[in-house]
Amino acid sequence: MQSGDLLDLDVTDVAHGGVFVARHEGRVVFVPDAVPGEKVRARLTDTGKSSFWRAETLEVLDASPHRQPHVWSPADIDTPPEKRPGGADFGHIRLEHQRELKQRVLRDALQRFGGIDSDVVVSPAGDTESVDGTGWRTRVSLHVDADGRIGPFAARSHRVVEVDDHPLATPVIAEAIARGRSAAPGRLDLVQPGDGRVRALARPETPRRRGRGGPRPAVDPALREVVVETVGGRDFRVDAGGFWQVHRLAPAALRDAVHRGLREAGRDALDPDASHLDLYGGVGLLAAAVAELGGAGTRITSVESDARATDHAGENLAEWVGARAETGRVDRWLAQTEQSASPAERARLRAGVTVLDPPRSGAGRDVVEALLRLRPATLAYVACDPVALARDIGMLRAGGYTPVSLEGLDLFPNSHHVEAVAILTDGGALS
Repeated sequence: MQSGDLLDLDVTDVAHGGVFVARHEGRVVFVPDAVPGEKVRARLTDTGKSSFWRAETLEVLDASPHRQPHVWSPADIDTPPEKRPGGADFGHIRLEHQRELKQRVLRDALQRFGGIDSDVVVSPAGDTESVDGTGWRTRVSLHVDADGRIGPFAARSHRVVEVDDHPLATPVIAEAIARGRSAAPGRLDLVQPGDGRVRALARPETPRRRGRGGPRPAVDPALREVVVETVGGRDFRVDAGGFWQVHRLAPAALRDAVHRGLREAGRDALDPDASHLDLYGGVGLLAAAVAELGGAGTRITSVESDARATDHAGENLAEWVGARAETGRVDRWLAQTEQSASPAERARLRAGVTVLDPPRSGAGRDVVEALLRLRPATLAYVACDPVALARDIGMLRAGGYTPVSLEGLDLFPNSHHVEAVAILTDGGALS
């Protein structure tokens, strides 16, 4: 068979990445826009690999009871696949079942790559989550093509599709998008920080510089406007164009999950003489979560590669006399720390908590191996990718760490993405 051929497929499972599993004559076929238990008609799009094919769902022949009209109507099954916007790939599934599927993906990844049989549960971000998982995005990125079209990319493509509504966005952002605006080709971010006012931040395409001698493109001052986000009664300064969690409830949900996990691991009161780390620290949200358990004298160092975020972290953590914010790549910073730390400094690190919130690719072998040599007593790992989390946990378990708690958070309703918080202790016992 070849691309373009039609198949009727029985969908049997969900896979990592927002696609679903079917089989044709024993070969795995990955299809989007389906639900396990359904029969769908699909068109092959990629038959180049011997181990699996890819297809796009055209029609549902036998629907699952968990299917619903898509929360984003342009992405529904009756829209041609090439015109369906991306970013809400679970929006055709009832919200409760979405979380069951995310649990399945998370548990499978932990078993396959981490060697853990876990009953981890995926919970909503908070009690005020909307009943249909819409209206939560405080940050939306749209794309502008050469013809001036503004919108999301079509699913699994770099083709802009224009749509009339944005149901995952907060109502204020959705209204700002509907009013329309023009922008140069590139990206257009709409941001609603804590003050409620929407900022439209243009990120135009810039030609690639040849060599290292050409001038750097100017940074739009609007991207560096300092805004304030409030979590648990504490203010955090962050650039309007900088990183902050996109779900309106996510920062508080992550702070609370770290607190719960550390308390479950017996770290509800931190050692005042220990040294604590926040790796990939951003503007200090999770560093503050740790320091809140330690009191005013908490020693905590935030490490972040973005210098602007580091500057903000220094201000955001100023109430703790032992807090520092350092700019650097985490792997290089840990290597330097290994070389320069005195025996007393190593002992303080071994007694402390290290929290890490790496990018989607995970912490990786170099960082994990450095942590295994430094051996903090407790690790709090915040992850946005189940497979990357599981791989890193697998290496940490092989090095002597034990997970004491695992929690899933649905910070991206109506998409396949899921957040997880794992607490590991050096030689602890699984609770």
